[in-house]
Amino acid sequence: MGLFDRLLAPRGSTPPANNTPAKPKKEVESFFLDADASSSMGNVDFMRRSNTIRHTFPGTADSPGNKEMIAEVASMESKLEMMSEGLAGISSQPETVDLSGGIPKPVKKTFAQTMSAAELEQRKKGSAFGVNVPGGPAAIKQEQERSASAQAPSQPQISKQASGKAGEIDPFKQMVRDLTS
Repeated sequence: MGLFDRLLAPRGSTPPANNTPAKPKKEVESFFLDADASSSMGNVDFMRRSNTIRHTFPGTADSPGNKEMIAEVASMESKLEMMSEGLAGISSQPETVDLSGGIPKPVKKTFAQTMSAAELEQRKKGSAFGVNVPGGPAAIKQEQERSASAQAPSQPQISKQASGKAGEIDPFKQMVRDLTS
């Protein structure tokens, strides 16, 4: 049957069925090779042989000097033969043991000390001066501005005239009269 035969055929037709009986398959006798006879595993003798692997590492700031780890490795097992001091957390320094048994240290008690009058006055002169004044720092600044403006010569004030309607030219006429007089 082709790829498009089913799509191009009329709807009522069915594909012809093969009436020939299927041939029974022969039973294949299965057999297994042992690991030595199998060629797909590679060289089995090489895998069984144990190899000595030597790793070297540079020292660190905590433990200077070259480090070395020697391991005997086979296909199914490995054994660590020698590891230098300082590798994988191995250190010759014994751990210090705290013998206090978790008993907390006594708390050092501190008490407030009385302040002399001179020391109190010195602290008042610091950055907190004028904080508790009524009105705060803003009121002090306004008073300073008022005193400075009273000492400065006064400038003539410009009076703003209220106009009746929008678009009137009366303010302009008044300005011309002021200029000509």
